[in-house]
Amino acid sequence: MTYDFSTSEPPLLASGNARVFFDGTFSKPKISHPEGVAIGPDGWVWCGNQDGDILRIAPDGSTMEQVASTGGFLLGLAFEGERALFACDMHHAAVFRLDLRDRSLRRFTQPGIRIPNFPLVDAVRRRLLVSDSYARDEAGPGIWCYDLDSGVGALWFAEPLRFANGLAMRSGDDSVYVCETFAAAVSRIPIQPDGSAGKATSFATDLPGLPDGIAFDTEGQLIVGCYEPSRLLRIAPDGSDVRVLIEDRTAHVLCHPTNVAFDGNALYTANLGRWHITRIALNIGNKPLWSEHA
Repeated sequence: MTYDFSTSEPPLLASGNARVFFDGTFSKPKISHPEGVAIGPDGWVWCGNQDGDILRIAPDGSTMEQVASTGGFLLGLAFEGERALFACDMHHAAVFRLDLRDRSLRRFTQPGIRIPNFPLVDAVRRRLLVSDSYARDEAGPGIWCYDLDSGVGALWFAEPLRFANGLAMRSGDDSVYVCETFAAAVSRIPIQPDGSAGKATSFATDLPGLPDGIAFDTEGQLIVGCYEPSRLLRIAPDGSDVRVLIEDRTAHVLCHPTNVAFDGNALYTANLGRWHITRIALNIGNKPLWSEHA
């Protein structure tokens, strides 16, 4: 069934179409409270669940399979081209690396990071940036940086953030954008010529929701998944205009959406409050992130 929850925002929405792409309520394993979602180089839609299972769903939504499991609680996912999938695990306080060639899974990071929430591949500098949510009620550092080959890492941005969450980079902009969930804001951190972090500035504040996951479209607009209420936002390229793109007041098709992932003009969202992945048809989209790192 297709539902229409659009408020008033064409041309970005294509008829406001949002639907359950795959219902994992009774699948084995279940897609129980998915936080991360990413489009793989195989064209499948990958996600994780509260049991640490790494899952992938066929492009037509017809079937799902379990690829591996950390046995923990998975948060954000990111592909490094056709080589690897990185998965943040809240229970283990670690990032895991899945080799896409032989599907072997190993712990990638060493102790230090507290709540690894979202991984972002910076292929140009051969590194993985990972947000550290630190604590629900206490601001803290920040964003970690790990060598893509060795896994050796350290804090990249050590200033306090209020529950650092989703990360994104925009084409032509040497900056990292980060959600500060409990500040209801998105901040921008410039990347200095030597690769270090510059001073953070506000990109968008006083958002009408708690931002979780973010992704840029081809026009430089930022799409934001809000954990509460169940809505997606669209932010203008300069951060000056914030609008509700789509909302589900019944919290059924969109239910605490977290991470978001483009596959052309389709946008996929994980729903931490339920057991499914949502697909939304848009007029403006972007290519999958994995293709930028191939």
